[in-house]
Amino acid sequence: MIDLIIGSIVLIILKGSSAVTVDLFAPANVGDLTLANRMVMAPMTRNRATSHGVPTAMMAVHYGQRGDAGLVVSESAPVSAQAVGYPGTPGLYNTDQAAGWSHVTSAIHSRGGRIFAQLQHCGRISHPSLQKDGELPVAPSAIRPQGMAMTYAGLQAFVTPRELAAQEIPGVVAQFKEASRLAKAAGFDGVEIHAANGYLIDQFLRDGSNQRTDAYGGTPARRVAFLMEVIEAVSEVWSRGRIGVRFSPENRFNDMADSDPASHFGFYAAELSTRDLAYLHVLEGDMGTAASAMDYRELRQRFGGTYIANNGYDKARARAAIRSGATDLVAFGMPFLANPDLVARFKRDLPLNEADPQTFYGGDERGYTDYPSVDSAALA
Repeated sequence: MIDLIIGSIVLIILKGSSAVTVDLFAPANVGDLTLANRMVMAPMTRNRATSHGVPTAMMAVHYGQRGDAGLVVSESAPVSAQAVGYPGTPGLYNTDQAAGWSHVTSAIHSRGGRIFAQLQHCGRISHPSLQKDGELPVAPSAIRPQGMAMTYAGLQAFVTPRELAAQEIPGVVAQFKEASRLAKAAGFDGVEIHAANGYLIDQFLRDGSNQRTDAYGGTPARRVAFLMEVIEAVSEVWSRGRIGVRFSPENRFNDMADSDPASHFGFYAAELSTRDLAYLHVLEGDMGTAASAMDYRELRQRFGGTYIANNGYDKARARAAIRSGATDLVAFGMPFLANPDLVARFKRDLPLNEADPQTFYGGDERGYTDYPSVDSAALA
């Protein structure tokens, strides 16, 4: 009798384990949303908006084509005129921009997809020619990044930014709150706070770019204060389960560095774990080489919630990471750029289109809305 009971328990466990096998194409819960699959379209700046930062009809077509992704994270949307760092980026700081984005969100929703707006402030990664009245870009500290700014007049050297005064920071936080309100009005399903890739929040987080001695600099607890204030402000508009955060602890892009990314970002992840956020989206390693010295499983454990992995994943690596429990979802950049039907191609083990680097930034439909789907390629 005991053997029978034990055998029944084992059978139930085995049935349960097989029933909950997780795969790349399995549904996923993110906050209070249920996604159709665990494939995320990563945010990718494409510079196809108007000079006033208004999303175009072409952008709605581009995003709609990729609406089969479980979740789409929009390209970075500057939260104010001060936040702009590139030409042709679609903003979220006025009603015309929100109206333009509404066509994008409608295109995604018509495919049954979900889309979060990535809220960005470029900080020092800008140029006076992109700022109102030619003002200096702002940053946590007046440290000029190495490299060149992309402007309407072509590439120009970065300048030394102006250090934000402590009394100015609440105003910048308010920019994120207003952008969140406009994102909701535009029909987004949530927002992702961009705290990665060398932009303003990341500049506060990393000690290579933050040399402040006030309440926003010095220790990790102080360097993360700005991000926490942004989260609190955004959560006045969105429930916590509709707010994600993006990190890039090791990424050197935009002349970024940190003395101890594993320790510092482990601390930040633990701080975020107390906020009941929708997810933490992490660019693992360096964007240029994918090289990494960190244990991202540990970072994920420190966060404790839904985790999205990103950086050079292909189908096999993504499936292995999800099945092993290393991540919950995987974000793909280049594969989605060149393959509007990436979900179908992965499911059917079909070859992928190759991306054309000459059409990545700016331009027209070429390399943006004209990549062939499987069916259109078969008819060609």
